[in-house]
Amino acid sequence: MSDSTPQWYDDEAGPLVRLFAMTAGRARSKNSDETFDLMATVEADASAYDVPTLSPEQRIILRICLRHPQTVTDIASESNLPLGVVRVLLGDLMEAGHIRVSRPVQPTQLPDTRILREVIDGLRAL
Repeated sequence: MSDSTPQWYDDEAGPLVRLFAMTAGRARSKNSDETFDLMATVEADASAYDVPTLSPEQRIILRICLRHPQTVTDIASESNLPLGVVRVLLGDLMEAGHIRVSRPVQPTQLPDTRILREVIDGLRAL
């Protein structure tokens, strides 16, 4: 390598794996991105960890979720993988039946604050 050639990573970084190689060139999973809302909770099936066809990144995700259910945001943070990659890999794991996803309650489904205030006031009146 000549001195004028830019060096994209140092020797200590090890082999460089492009993100598209982890997701087989996909930017989205077959499942909708709505399934993997940032606050969706992912729970792993313990028997899935021994599946020989899993990628190293999928094993990392499963290991993170085996301890206790994790949010998609926490999985991305703890695995040091970009959120888009995590969503694609989660989609593959969900399609194979290795994880379960619980979506957070949408704000439109939460009780009205006026109703909650009336309940609190009624309880105080007792």
